[in-house]
Amino acid sequence: MSKETKKKVSDENFDTKESVEEEEKDSSKGEKSDDSKDSKDVKEDSGESNEDSREDSSVDNKKSSKKEKKEKKSKHQAIIDDLNDKVMRQMAEFENFRKRTEKEKGQMYDMGAKSILEKILPVVDNFERGLDSAPEGDSFADGMKMIYKQLMTSLEDAGVKEIEAEGEEFNPDYHNAVMHVEDEELGENVVVEVLQKGYMYNDTVLRHAMVKVAN
Repeated sequence: MSKETKKKVSDENFDTKESVEEEEKDSSKGEKSDDSKDSKDVKEDSGESNEDSREDSSVDNKKSSKKEKKEKKSKHQAIIDDLNDKVMRQMAEFENFRKRTEKEKGQMYDMGAKSILEKILPVVDNFERGLDSAPEGDSFADGMKMIYKQLMTSLEDAGVKEIEAEGEEFNPDYHNAVMHVEDEELGENVVVEVLQKGYMYNDTVLRHAMVKVAN
């Protein structure tokens, strides 16, 4: 083989090597570009999936937070309702206690007043007996009459009043019959005489009137 022939063969082999290398480079570039495209697509898909999962999680979180708020609100409302009920009950109990206390105080006051007035009535009786026996025109008796009138006015202001008896029909709630007399001129069960005056204190009998009843 001549030198020129050898040179041509070597040149052809070199050209084929270069073409093979270039083809390999192109194929590797294509593969790289395809891989990069695939990786980009995967990244995009993963990004979209992450965004979807984030949106779903945010929605779930909002729902759970709303549910928790409602539960807390319902618990707080239940506590408030319970406290309001307790306060209302205590207010009602206090109002009942106040009314009961006022009633008891009034009853105790009436009992004390009646006890004192019952002790004063015999003094009033003796006053009246003394004035009935006093001579007319006596200055001392006139002074006693003025004191007696002042005493009776004070008793009336305190709620004491005389029980009407003479000429009235006998009533055991207000009268105490100690004598009985037959008289055709008088009606049946009529009080003909008052032996001892009776008195009322407000709406209760302080002392029954001692009377004489006809027929």
